[in-house]
Amino acid sequence: MTISIHLKTIEIMSNDNSGNILLALITGAAIGAGIGILYAPDKGSETRNKIRDKAVDTTHDITDRIHNAKEELTKSANEQKEKLDQKLDEVISTMSYKADDIIASLEHKLEDLKKKNAQLQK
Repeated sequence: MTISIHLKTIEIMSNDNSGNILLALITGAAIGAGIGILYAPDKGSETRNKIRDKAVDTTHDITDRIHNAKEELTKSANEQKEKLDQKLDEVISTMSYKADDIIASLEHKLEDLKKKNAQLQK
């Protein structure tokens, strides 16, 4: 009996479940590889070699996946930072214009009050 294990490539999204997905993937791969190798009708030394080889392959696969996930998360974080910076600049610009309008309005009201005060002084 031959048991083969095929790992699907899973794109790890930057959400709360990504750690759980990666943990489930690693656990499933390890359990599947272990069961497949232990049930194979080979000598003990061959089985140990297969276990070692599978462990090395799994380690490389996990390292690659973690590296790719890190790159994707970094890229996503940078994109979100750029969007936030742009929105912040827009808000600051809008607030600056509104502050200018408020200052102009207050200056106009101050001039009106000065005129009324001058008329009352006469």
